[in-house]
Amino acid sequence: MHRSRLSTFVLDCKVEDVDAAARFWSRALGRPIQPVDETSPRYRELGTGADEPMLLIQQVTHPSRIHLDIEADDIEAEVKRLEALGAKRVEHIRTWWVMEAPTGQRFCVVRPQRGALDGRANEWGDEGA
Repeated sequence: MHRSRLSTFVLDCKVEDVDAAARFWSRALGRPIQPVDETSPRYRELGTGADEPMLLIQQVTHPSRIHLDIEADDIEAEVKRLEALGAKRVEHIRTWWVMEAPTGQRFCVVRPQRGALDGRANEWGDEGA
């Protein structure tokens, strides 16, 4: 058995200035910009409640879009479950998988972002239902 849930909405921004993008989205959504993580210079996080998905601003080189992240306590099991539903693996990056839904949208399967998923996520058995 493994657990997974919607983790993050990622606003992919093809921009030179990720801070300006973060300021726009902060003001547009009424969410404060969190302190910058110096180890991840391409990302900015906006504040959200503990029961809400995270909001990330990501500086990218591909066209701007929004994608979502699914966090899982067993990434490989979650990727296999999603493949059984028709998704495809696109690229493995560091610790996560970029996937493509049968409907064409890209999304990522990532490690838990806010601690253990016990009692806070969907539980999937071997059948993945």
